[in-house]
Amino acid sequence: MSEIIPESVSNKWLINATDEDFEAVVFEGSKERLVVVDFWAEWCAPCRALGPVLEKLAEEFAGRFVLVKADTDKNQRAAGGFQVSGIPAVFAVIGGEVVDSFQGALPEAELRTWIEKQLLGTQLLDAKRLAESDPATAESLLRAMLEKAPNNSTASIALAELLFTQGRSDDCRAIIEMLENRGFLEPTAEKLKATLELSAKAGSSVEAARATAEADPKNFPAQLNLAEVLAAHLQYEAAFEICLNLVAMDRKATGEQARALMVDVFRILPDDSELTRDYRRKLSMALY
Repeated sequence: MSEIIPESVSNKWLINATDEDFEAVVFEGSKERLVVVDFWAEWCAPCRALGPVLEKLAEEFAGRFVLVKADTDKNQRAAGGFQVSGIPAVFAVIGGEVVDSFQGALPEAELRTWIEKQLLGTQLLDAKRLAESDPATAESLLRAMLEKAPNNSTASIALAELLFTQGRSDDCRAIIEMLENRGFLEPTAEKLKATLELSAKAGSSVEAARATAEADPKNFPAQLNLAEVLAAHLQYEAAFEICLNLVAMDRKATGEQARALMVDVFRILPDDSELTRDYRRKLSMALY
């Protein structure tokens, strides 16, 4: 069992981990607050320099984070799982995921700055918890994060997702466009963008779009519109079949738009979706 470090009995935010309870203490614990893991050893001089500073900050921050000390001689499995190649090695864990790390001893000022940066991530965790029950507070937390760290793309994406669920599509789109101006989008943002674009067709009638498309099978824009409307109504397989036909019949015009539509839906569907695997293969064959 993990226990309070004897030398720091007054510091209840300081825990000695073992291989047996490391996962519970670190990963489960990080679902409540930031966990800072310090891999160290008694024989390591830099560890002995860093350790007391970390312990001091854990007590000073009084519960805003938990410091987990992991002696590598006694926590070899945990050290292997974190791919520790040198010590001291310090990791920040939030919401069950490692979000940052460093190796070596840092001066107190740099260490304090690093911890404060990680604590911003706990606001993201809190905001995600509140997204359904109290979206206004969640939005306030995310905007406060972005005031302190305007380039925090994770917070920007979380805010965009929250706004989308509230039906604030224009505000969501503005954030996605701002992120796109960097020249790339994270996979989560790509998925949100695709969902946002498809949602614009959600109010269209499938029957009306189908009637227009069936009236003139060579009206490729009408065929593409039908595919978009079907996808917006979650009728993905029917949409894919129309897209594949457009890729074959009108490759450089609506076919390219159809290909892009399929890719957008691939982003929305789970990676392990059988439909995704099947139609990725069919699209690849149609293109090459």
